[in-house]
Amino acid sequence: MKRPDVLMIFRTRFEECMAMLKGIAHFERSHVFWSGYHDDQAVAETEVHWIRKREWHGVISRHTTQELVDVCREMGIPLIDMNDVDVFPGVPKIRPDNRRIGQIGAEHFRDRGYRNVGFAGFSNLGWSRERRDGFAESALAAGQDCSLFEVDFPGSSTPFWDDEQIEEIAVWLRALSKPFAVMACNDMRAQQIISAARAAEILVPEQLAVLGANNDIVRCEMTIPAISSVAPNAFQSGFRAAGMLNEILSGRDVVSMDQRVEPLGVVVRHSTDTLAIDDEKIAAAVNFIRKSACTGVTADQVADSAHISRSLLEKKFRHYIGRSPQAEIRRVQVDRIGQLLVATDFPLKKIAEMTGFEYTEYMCVLFKRTTGYTPGAYRDTMKDKANVRSSGP
Repeated sequence: MKRPDVLMIFRTRFEECMAMLKGIAHFERSHVFWSGYHDDQAVAETEVHWIRKREWHGVISRHTTQELVDVCREMGIPLIDMNDVDVFPGVPKIRPDNRRIGQIGAEHFRDRGYRNVGFAGFSNLGWSRERRDGFAESALAAGQDCSLFEVDFPGSSTPFWDDEQIEEIAVWLRALSKPFAVMACNDMRAQQIISAARAAEILVPEQLAVLGANNDIVRCEMTIPAISSVAPNAFQSGFRAAGMLNEILSGRDVVSMDQRVEPLGVVVRHSTDTLAIDDEKIAAAVNFIRKSACTGVTADQVADSAHISRSLLEKKFRHYIGRSPQAEIRRVQVDRIGQLLVATDFPLKKIAEMTGFEYTEYMCVLFKRTTGYTPGAYRDTMKDKANVRSSGP
């Protein structure tokens, strides 16, 4: 039987596209064999006529256009759209859960003690608005004051537009009460914020914490200070797109036409590596927990690290953090367990060892008590069900 010919339209100069392709390849190796052609220059985005020259069984595209949609529909070729900008009626779509990306950003700042936060994005782009809404809703629910800075994105970035934005953002930043924390809709916007802070003589992260999104490693690592960023799960997006196409080619109905993929979480770098807590000993204790929670550290060891009594530590933690030191240790451990369950195929015993638990059974009990899921159910749900979310309210 002839293998299906699948066209994959991904510009490999983008890191996200490479991760998506790895997810597609992983599905193909473990589930089905295709004869794939990789259009790494996205020629089919604009020159769709050459698609007619070959009998394609399916197309997976990160760079979908109306022209591509039209020719695939005309020729009866199943198309999976991975573009996060436009929505094409009747075309199955895989994209990040943008609201959740915003929520994770707000939670990241909340856990670092920030009460004054903001979001900088683009008012004319749907994915940016979704991230803004997730951020603002989560921040307001936590009692944080939230400021917004938005403009229309012109379609492409130029040095002149970039300079204008830096000036405008600098004016906005000067008027904010410090310490302040800003989430950008993406890492490019985060770069502009850091440049604006430098122009306004505002220290990052001491006075201003800056968080990006998409975890574009080149942008994040080349900026000074390096940018913390919410990482989407591009690998899982590619895996799910391949699975969706396989369902169609097998004659089965698609469960959801617009599937949202849960992000991996925050990759912490220097731009948010600080705490908005004016008590130096408690700030040191929280920092110690974040670094040591997964080694099996105890609350007594936390108190010793901060040179403070256990009783005073308990009292101040409840004042600044809203929970006990032990609860904070467990929160950090559970967060890390969740990340490992989604991002790896490690067995539970290995995850228990990596997160500071001597007994796997106790880790499982704690995780279920905290999240409502057993680790196995959480892994299955996040990878196969909860990543599928209908768009819009």
